[in-house]
Amino acid sequence: MKNQGKSPAHMKARKAKDFWGTLIRLVKYMSTRFWGLVITLVLVIVSTVLATQAPRILGEATTEIYRGIQEGNALREAGQVVNTYPIDFDLIRTILITVFVVYMTQSVFQYFQSFITARIAQKTVYDMRKDLKNKMSRLPIRYYDTHSNGDIMSRAINDMDQIANTLQQSLSQFIISVVQFVTVLAVMISIDIQLTLVTIVTVPISFVLIAIVAPKSQKQFAAQQRELGFLNDKVEETFSGHTIVKTYNREEDEIKAFEEQSERLNDASMKAQFLSGIMMPLVSFSRDLGYFGVAIVGGISVANGTVTLGNVQAFIQYVNQFSQPVRQVANLSNTIQVTIAACERIFELLDEEEMENTESGLDPKPNSPYKVEFEHVQFGYSEDEPLLMTDFNLTVKEGEMIAVVGPTGAGKSTLINLLERFYDVDGGSIRYEGIDTRDIDRAKLRSRFSMVLQDTWLFNGTIWDNLAYGIQNGEPSPERILEAAKAAHVDEFVRRLPDGYNTVLNEEGTNISQGQRQLITIARAFLADPEILILDEATSSVDTRTEILIQEAMTKLLENRTSFVVAHRLSTIRDADKIIVMNNGDVIETGNHEDLMEKDGFYADLYNSQFQSPDEQLAVG
Repeated sequence: MKNQGKSPAHMKARKAKDFWGTLIRLVKYMSTRFWGLVITLVLVIVSTVLATQAPRILGEATTEIYRGIQEGNALREAGQVVNTYPIDFDLIRTILITVFVVYMTQSVFQYFQSFITARIAQKTVYDMRKDLKNKMSRLPIRYYDTHSNGDIMSRAINDMDQIANTLQQSLSQFIISVVQFVTVLAVMISIDIQLTLVTIVTVPISFVLIAIVAPKSQKQFAAQQRELGFLNDKVEETFSGHTIVKTYNREEDEIKAFEEQSERLNDASMKAQFLSGIMMPLVSFSRDLGYFGVAIVGGISVANGTVTLGNVQAFIQYVNQFSQPVRQVANLSNTIQVTIAACERIFELLDEEEMENTESGLDPKPNSPYKVEFEHVQFGYSEDEPLLMTDFNLTVKEGEMIAVVGPTGAGKSTLINLLERFYDVDGGSIRYEGIDTRDIDRAKLRSRFSMVLQDTWLFNGTIWDNLAYGIQNGEPSPERILEAAKAAHVDEFVRRLPDGYNTVLNEEGTNISQGQRQLITIARAFLADPEILILDEATSSVDTRTEILIQEAMTKLLENRTSFVVAHRLSTIRDADKIIVMNNGDVIETGNHEDLMEKDGFYADLYNSQFQSPDEQLAVG
């Protein structure tokens, strides 16, 4: 597949294995908004610089008041009468107005910075969601066969929401923390190096502790997200099969299983929260050490006249501002760890192997007499297991009806999967009109097929919308939809419904009967107007009258079309042009019904067994 629609971050993706690697990859997604990030950074720097200047300016007011009090006390000691201290209140007023203007300007810059950051976060998550959606369309069916729906849904919804919330709520705070740390450090150095060193000495304590605890916490948060996926899978499974659960009175068992999975999630969450929760007290402890050091050293320096009282006051505020970014990062550690764990799960899915589009290297067969041709096909679902098909051969002419029969596990579904290129062959070739299917674009190949399966699938929406889903090209024509509905006997029961074609089906279509659902899928296949039709036995769970309607609709649908019918009731495929009998992945018998019955082989045994009583079957066995 071509890498269309991928962002730069995804084009050079590599599987995230650690905290920093995943974080860097997340930043790459944001880098596509480079100028927005630059503007945000400028606004943060200006806002932070203004905020760091306020304590220095206020310190000048304290110094002026302290100077005036000292001067007044000196005059009194000299014998002069002092009614008011010689304090320059005009200067203090000017200082206060300046501080007010500084804080107001800082607030304006901070607002615009937050707004732009939120936009960047939303666009970043939009790109990630788009990449995830595109990736899921390029994943092979094998991925969906080997991963539970709950886990996939957890990645696409829970993990993505976690990333979105963190970027929108915490990204701005993180940028401010980094800029504030650097800016405050620069201001403190410009005031007094000795007091700066006293403050800095306490910071490595926080960094060392966080560096030790954070990786362990991250692993626990990854475990938490994994257990959440398992819990979602359990919930989906239980709710989807609630009828079976109630039928067999297994409510208590399901509740117990849910509680056990919830307990595992709770254990993982508790471990993660415990490790990340101890960061905040450790950071606060290092800040308090900074207060203590500045107060002692600053007091001695003021007494010696090497530092002004205002600068010491400013430094005490700077200690808080300097440790605040560390505290904020520690406070955000829970969120950061969960988010990085969520990112790893998203990137893990983005890095999955995609459906390969390797050309076969085989020359086409011009004017081939066959619509479909299997040539010495070899296939297995896993490299670790024996091949399911070792030398499968089959030729199908246009307009033929091919029935596929055999016991469970014979390879009937595998044949269908290979036809539609849900999987590619490991050896041999499958040709469509003389061209190897690997040389045909998957979308173009699948547009030639339509499927009516035993397990019907209807979407949450109106009956009309579900019918129109079958139209692959162009706008759904009302005339075409009505024509297909009448041909498939859908129109008959729909007009008896209160809302007619506007009847809203629930997700599983349980507000109409199984037979009615099957008729809708047949009408949908009519609208697709396929060259080749694939039918799974669709009448196994309906009443006799509905079965007749379905058979009539399917007969109309099969007219002048090449078809593959996976048959369970062998009585329904007596008129097939060719019946292929499969067992253990290979064709063991081929012919029409009469020929195969005369051979009195595997097919004949299968056919006769469906018309024998259980006692007769045991006697034959």
